[in-house]
Amino acid sequence: MESRASLQPSIEPTHQTLAPKPSVNRLWRPAAQRNMKNQWSKLNSLRQQWTSSSSTARSHATSLINAFLSQRFMKDMELGVLSDMPDIQKKACWKLLKQQVVHRDNLLSSYKEMVATVVNMVNASASLRCFLNRETNSPLVQFSNSSSDTNDNGDGGGIPVFIFSSISNFEKLAWELVQMFKLELNLKRLLVIEFLSLRSKEDSVIERLCWSDEIYQGEFDDLSRCKLDIGEASESVPTKLNGFMPENVNIKQLDSDVLQIYLTAWLTDVIIDKQRVEDIFSEVGEEMHVKFAC
Repeated sequence: MESRASLQPSIEPTHQTLAPKPSVNRLWRPAAQRNMKNQWSKLNSLRQQWTSSSSTARSHATSLINAFLSQRFMKDMELGVLSDMPDIQKKACWKLLKQQVVHRDNLLSSYKEMVATVVNMVNASASLRCFLNRETNSPLVQFSNSSSDTNDNGDGGGIPVFIFSSISNFEKLAWELVQMFKLELNLKRLLVIEFLSLRSKEDSVIERLCWSDEIYQGEFDDLSRCKLDIGEASESVPTKLNGFMPENVNIKQLDSDVLQIYLTAWLTDVIIDKQRVEDIFSEVGEEMHVKFAC
């Protein structure tokens, strides 16, 4: 995991912005403040959405694993008076497999929601700047994330937006925040692939997935919007999760202990430093005189 010291903002000015006139600043600052509050409110809402979707996904993953393990252990189970019923084990395994497929679809749906959440985080973090519209006779604020004016970086010439922090300072914090969620999404995608690939030797319904597979239609486009390139990452994808994931594990030999490790890795949000996330929102909220709900 990258250290925070190495994190760099996603938007870097390419040249020095000329400071706007005081009259322009009086127009720019209120609009920039409104936009900043709106975007950080979105980021706060999105992190709550992530928590909800991640929790739901883990619940579906747990149900999927239980159905899978029940199929595996069915042959060794003592069925008592039910053992005289014809093909009882086969029918039970088939029903468990159908349950596994349902939980598989639900897990995939929750993962898709998590991807959408990170896409929206990336968009919000890239929309903190506020540009001036110089195409009219008056310097009205232009609400967009880019400007045709090459002399306007949308940062008000580097002046504080509220009290102390400039646009670039807010961008650095937003980039640090979003980067954690992007990397966590990358890790959870690895776990999703493992969960979706759980299958018994007799199972011909579920196919084994690999990192380079698109696990839902349009996923690669969504990940590209998150600035995550699966093609480039396919050869360097980690084989273990910082001590969580056992080495040299064959998916067909996964036991309940290993799968529990996977679920624990999911629950702990290995990449996301939750205290740092709180510190970021606290720092931003203090600057804006806004209290963000956890």
